[in-house]
Parts: sequence; C-alpha cells; structure tokens
Amino acid sequence: MTFIPQEVIRKKRDGGVLDRDEIELFVRGITDESISEGQVAAFAMAVLLKGMTMDERIHLTTAMMRSGEVLDWRSRGMPCVVDKHSTGGVGDKVSLILGPLAAACGVKNPMISGRGLGHTGGTLDKLDSIPGYDSAPDLDTFARVVREVGCAIIGQTRDLAPADRRLYAVRDVTATVESIDLITASILSKKLASGLNGLVMDVKFGSGAFMADINSARELARSIVSVAGGAGVPTTALLTDMNEVLGHSVGNGLEVLEAVDFLTGRKREPRLAQVTMALGCEMLMLVGAARGTGEAVMKLNAALESGGAADCFGRMVAALGGPADFMDKAADRVETAPVEVAVHPATEGYVVSMDAREIGLALVAMKGGRTRADQAVDHGVGMTDFAHVGDGVGPDRALCRIFARDRDQAAMAAERIRKAVQVGPDRPAPTPVVAERIAGEEAG
Repeated sequence: MTFIPQEVIRKKRDGGVLDRDEIELFVRGITDESISEGQVAAFAMAVLLKGMTMDERIHLTTAMMRSGEVLDWRSRGMPCVVDKHSTGGVGDKVSLILGPLAAACGVKNPMISGRGLGHTGGTLDKLDSIPGYDSAPDLDTFARVVREVGCAIIGQTRDLAPADRRLYAVRDVTATVESIDLITASILSKKLASGLNGLVMDVKFGSGAFMADINSARELARSIVSVAGGAGVPTTALLTDMNEVLGHSVGNGLEVLEAVDFLTGRKREPRLAQVTMALGCEMLMLVGAARGTGEAVMKLNAALESGGAADCFGRMVAALGGPADFMDKAADRVETAPVEVAVHPATEGYVVSMDAREIGLALVAMKGGRTRADQAVDHGVGMTDFAHVGDGVGPDRALCRIFARDRDQAAMAAERIRKAVQVGPDRPAPTPVVAERIAGEEAG
C-alpha cells in the first residue's frame, strides 16, 4: 500500500483507530526522518487529544522497540533477566540499592537508566559522582559485567529505540508530554528493547512526582502493565508516595553515599527501605527466584546482612571503571560541597507536609540538577539528614543540612526549603509509602 503520513495523522485526528501497519510505517518514518518534524508533532498532538486503544498502544510500543537494536541476553548465556524502572522522584536512589541487592539474590539485572530533568534526579547523574565510573560502556562490556557481577547500571545507547528519542524531543517542545499513551510507549520501548523477561515499575505520585495524584498514577501503571504484558513481558507495578523526600538525602553524590550506607547497614531510612524491599520482592517473584513475599523478604534481608549486596555494588563500580576500594572509602571518593549549613524551622513542632517538588527545584537552583538535557550538574551540592513528615523539629532538630558551594547558595536553598516544609503543633497520622500493587490481571 502507498503510505501517506498525513492520512494517518488525519485518521487519528478524527478519532479513528490505527492498524498495526499504519503505526509501524509511521514509526519507521520517524526513525529514518522521512516524516517531517511537523508531522511528528501533529501525530503526537492527535494522540494526546484523541487517545489510543490498548491494541494501538501495544503496536506503537513494539514498533518503537523494534526501531533499533533489541538485546538478546539468551545468546549471551543469560536466559532470564529482569529490570526495575521508576517514573522519577526526589531523593529516589532505589536503583543504586536494588540493582546489586537483586543481583546478590541471583537475579540478573541489566539496568538502563536515565538522567535527571526538571525537579527529579537521575540515576546516571548520581553514578557520575563516582570517579571513573563509565555509564556508557560498549555492549560487550555491559553484558560481561551483568554476567559476572549480576547487575550493571548504564545509560541508553543510541541503538536502543531511536524512534523514541526523536518522538520525545518533539513532545518535549509541543506540550504533548502528558499523554498516557505516549508515556507508556516511551518508557516501554526502551525497556523492552533491553531484552527483558520481566519488569517491575515504581509509579510515583504526589508533589515530587510527575503524576501529582494517585488516580493518574494508577492509570499510567495499568497502561504500562497491560502494554508490557501484551508485548510478552510480564510486568507488575507499585504505586508509591512521593509527597516527601525518599530517604534522607537529595543530591547526586550525597545519594550515592546514602546508598552505600544502606547497603553496608550503617543507616537505612524506613520509607526508602520499604520501597526498596517491596520492589525487590516483586523482582524476585517475577522470575521465580522466590515463591512468595515471605521467601523474597528473607532472601533480600540475607543479601543485605551478609554483605553480598554491598559486595555486588562495589564489584559493579570497579568493573565499570570506578575505584576498586569504593565501598571502603566512598566518603573520600565522592566529593561534597564545602559549605555545610543546618536549616532550622521558624517554629518548633512537627513536620506536617512537604513540597518535594520545591525541594527538587532547590537542588536544581544549586546547579545539582538541570532544566535542559545539555546542562552539566554539580555532583557535590545537595541536602541530607532530612526530617520527614511526623518528625519533631526545632532548635535541636533541623529540617535538613545543606552542602553548598558558598554561603549565598546555602542561604537561597535554606529559604526555599523552609517554604517547602510545613511545621505545625500536632503530629500527623502516618501514611503508607507503598499505596497499591497492580499486576497483569488487575490492569485491564
């Protein structure tokens, strides 16, 4: 048949349902650039306004997945691999902990992660604070580290889902980022191109997430679980609360140090532990490494307490170019900014709420994050020892400690943090950090 891009756009604009061939030909045109940027933008807007059926979402995702290389782990001696993906949050260093933790439990985890943008942090930016760490190795090195260590955390290669790269760049400047259909295809095309046998999603909601409310997060989670399952990759999703900082630190180097503290047992913030363990249980059960939650928890705890998870992190760092003694000397290897300031509240009381987005933006203002993809970040700035909702604060208990480049930068960040954290006389009731689980049978 003769392929006419504008007819596909017209059909979707008018609320029609696109068939597999139409979607595959359009994605091919996005990839080889035979379709113009204006046509890509028009297509994205039509999808945003008219939506897609589940079959259309599956066809779009698989076509984008096949627009580049699809990894084959079986041919490299690893018949079963599983990954975890987060929709992004503030202080979210779960991947740094969970990759080596799952590996220590015998689960192969090739994790392809991204950089931060806007108020959310990126796993690759955190890893870049480790001297020598190579987050863009060649495929053979990536596969060797996964095989020998059990996990490797790297960035997306140019060969994986190239159609998504072009479509996302257009969406970013045409107010079409919010489409559930396009978010689903964007996330899953990259993950499915990674050759996974299973995927666990951490879909965040709240002030520090891209999905502000739980209903939007639930809709996205159901879409991802359904589409991934339709593409042949069993997937489960957890909805997790991002209405406050996850863990006790925000900032690239500081979050790496917190991950090291968690893996070595020096300090484990309870909400971070709950999210990490819940996602770890899903990973183990998804690939048959545990027969239920009880066995999964037992294995995860054993990997932490034996030092196996910490050993996997250290071996991964060394195998990808970082210091061989990183786990022993992390505090010496990771730079922190020189000016340290404690941020105290204006009044004594309890933390009753936190605008996590504003805290993320405070880090961006310190140049610890970026507003454009081409910006460099300062890995040494950030905040740590955050008080959480329900904690008492006052003259003897700060809201957090800031690590800044100079006093002016510290004062700016402190002012934003005081505005972001609300303190009151009464301690609020606790809320669960893991709000809901969505599996394949519940997603339709």
